[in-house]
Amino acid sequence: MLDTDTAAAPFSTLIRTATAQQHNEAEHSTFMRDLLTGQLGVEAFLRYTGQLWFVYEALEKHSATLASDSVAGPFVKPELARLAALETDLAHLGGANWRDELQPLPATAAYAARIEECAQEWPAGYVVHHYTRYLGDLSGGQVIRGTAEKLWDLPKKGDGVRFYVFDEITNPAAFKREYREALDQLPLEGPEVDRVLDEARLAFTMNTDLFRELGAEYSSASPRS
Repeated sequence: MLDTDTAAAPFSTLIRTATAQQHNEAEHSTFMRDLLTGQLGVEAFLRYTGQLWFVYEALEKHSATLASDSVAGPFVKPELARLAALETDLAHLGGANWRDELQPLPATAAYAARIEECAQEWPAGYVVHHYTRYLGDLSGGQVIRGTAEKLWDLPKKGDGVRFYVFDEITNPAAFKREYREALDQLPLEGPEVDRVLDEARLAFTMNTDLFRELGAEYSSASPRS
């Protein structure tokens, strides 16, 4: 349960504090470390990008419905949509038949299923999954983009890394600030606050599980170009 001081804090602060450990674990996964230090090749980047397709398909397939929801609606913004960019990247990295090779890992399937469950039944839970993904893309995702461009000679902000390029957001810092202000306005109180914070922790844990399964695939792989 939340103590009095914690309960008085803005929700955007609560969620950042509550997920600090899980966020750190996800950021420092062995797979991401190996990927971003060049120990893995572009094939691993393609594999990761393919897993993201399932996550964002789950996040965005109910956007039209959720846009009018009183809880989730303020967060459903067309300038955040990533699925089309992911498909462009997958075609560039994997070729015209990329869909034929696309298979979710068990952790990915579980993650996408949980997002869809929240989208259909619990808008506040959907919001925290939305938060962990999209604000991460706008922040740490830019490090991934820059590293990928250098490692695999991908065009700057072009095909292969379009997922990380938010052309319609001209001021990311202001956008993130407004997003957090919307989090602070969520109509949450009492036990629902704890429930939503638990879901936020779960969201980061599910990301870590995905990285762990990807890491297991490539643990004995040698670097490839």
